[in-house]
Amino acid sequence: MTAARGFHQVAFVVRDLDAAVRHWADELGIGPWRVWTMEPPHLHDMVYRGESVPFRFRHALAMSGDLQFELIEPLAGPSIFADQLAASGEGANHMGRIVDDHPAAVADVLARGFVPLQSGRFGASGDGLFSYFQPPGIPTIIELINPPTERFAPDYTYPEP
Repeated sequence: MTAARGFHQVAFVVRDLDAAVRHWADELGIGPWRVWTMEPPHLHDMVYRGESVPFRFRHALAMSGDLQFELIEPLAGPSIFADQLAASGEGANHMGRIVDDHPAAVADVLARGFVPLQSGRFGASGDGLFSYFQPPGIPTIIELINPPTERFAPDYTYPEP
């Protein structure tokens, strides 16, 4: 992939984010978790399967060594996360990688036959980008991430520092 770093993130869809954060921290020793509600005004330009549609979700991020874990709970609107809960329940959803040039990385995967699934802009600065794709012949979803220059404060951190 053009202008990309290696994969650094694995993400799981959950029905109850707060319970999942406690479980992953208390039982697996992963954390601390920072939890955000992703909705306007910090989430905008949302696209799902080619259509401009609003969606909302909560997510939590934590590091374990060099690997970032993400837990995601869909809240409203159509999304790949709600699709998964309806089709197969909780579990692994995607692998993510940071890209330095998001438009070039998107163009690269589209040229290689990846199917666009969902995208949006995020962050306090509004310049963060995420895009999800289904690669041909691989049964997983790939996320291309360009982090915002400024994040908004998390709803909470668990366990508290």
